[in-house]
Amino acid sequence: MSFDRKILSFLKPDLVDKIVRESDVMVLEKGTEILRAHQYVKVLPIVVDGLVKVYSRFDEKELLLYYIEPAQSCVMTFYAALKNTPSKVFAIAEENSKVLLIPVHFLPSWLKEYPDFNELFYNQFNLRYSELLDTIGQLLLDKMDKRLYDHLKKKTELTGGHAVIMSHNQIANELGTAREVITRVLKKLENEGKVVQNSGEIKILSAW
Repeated sequence: MSFDRKILSFLKPDLVDKIVRESDVMVLEKGTEILRAHQYVKVLPIVVDGLVKVYSRFDEKELLLYYIEPAQSCVMTFYAALKNTPSKVFAIAEENSKVLLIPVHFLPSWLKEYPDFNELFYNQFNLRYSELLDTIGQLLLDKMDKRLYDHLKKKTELTGGHAVIMSHNQIANELGTAREVITRVLKKLENEGKVVQNSGEIKILSAW
């Protein structure tokens, strides 16, 4: 299956040729599981189109770690692949997606031969570290209504839609809280005119 090579324009053309020749491109329906925790990593994903959610579980509760957008990869999967250790995260297609799957046994030689390939993962590490600092700041400083509003806004921007289609329980899992808390805070935001809920959709109405 073909894809637009421009998504790899940051790499040298001969490396792109090798990636195209040795990798598979898969179209994944929303909700398709790509990786489970405790599995050994066989392929490294680069999102071509769509959106992939990476999360972990603690005491049967999900905790959102980050989203992988087009031209991005998963830094935790990359680390597990290089060290040959089991994955610590889960990854699923958040939207219908097209993903490039690079067999991990090529990584050591390609990283040595093409130093610019490292930039993809250095940039991903920096991005995720910045997101982690932002999350810590939100936990320390922001109330749940602001955290929830920002989460819904980001989700809308990432999916390119006009509304978020998620259950209260799914939102609670991503934010590491209880469904009852999300239900109560959404009602507060709705009363303030910041969001509206209708048939499972949550739409942002005004800026914070």
